[in-house]
Amino acid sequence: MIDIEVRALEATLFAAEEPMTPHGLAAATGIENVKPALARLAALYEGHGIELVERGGRWRLQTAPDLAHILRREKSEPRKLSRAGIETLAIIAYHEPVSRAEIEAIRGVQISKGTLDALMEAGWIRPAGRREVPGRPLTFATTPAFLDHFGLASRRDLPGIEDLRAAGLLDPIDLVLEQQLEVANPDEGD
Repeated sequence: MIDIEVRALEATLFAAEEPMTPHGLAAATGIENVKPALARLAALYEGHGIELVERGGRWRLQTAPDLAHILRREKSEPRKLSRAGIETLAIIAYHEPVSRAEIEAIRGVQISKGTLDALMEAGWIRPAGRREVPGRPLTFATTPAFLDHFGLASRRDLPGIEDLRAAGLLDPIDLVLEQQLEVANPDEGD
C-alpha cells in the first residue's frame, strides 16, 4: 500500500507543467518534509517506464532513458542557435555570473543583443543582478531550464577540458596552440 504523502507527490508531479522545487511541492501538497517522501516515490518508480529525477534542485517525472526512443517524435526546430549563441551560452555556463563586457572580452568580439535575447527566449539564461562597479553592468547566469535541457544535475556536471578533448570537441587549432605552449614552456607543467 502506497502512503498518502507519496500519492500526493506523485499526483502533483504528474500534473506539473514544469519541474518543481521541494519548497513548491511542500506548498502544493501540505507535506512538511517532502524529501523522505520523494525518496520513497523514487524507489517506487525504480525499474519502471517512468522515473523520478532531480535536476538543478527541481523534481519531475520523466520517461526512463532506455525507453525514450519509443516516445521520440520528430519535431521541427523553429530556430537553430547560432555559433555566437553557442559560444555565449558556454561562456555564461562556465563563468557565471558574467557581464556582457566580460563575455565580449572572452570571445574577442562584440555580441549582438539578439544573441542574449535568443538565449533568454529559450529560457537558458537569466539576468543575475548587477556588478557593484561603475556603470553597474547587468550580469547573466544559466537557469534550471538550461540544466534540465542538457541533462545536468548542476553546473559541476559541465564537461572539463579533458572531457571535451576526449570527445573530439576541441578545434584542431586549439590543440596545436596548446602543444606549442607546452613546447615553449616545458618546465611550467612540473
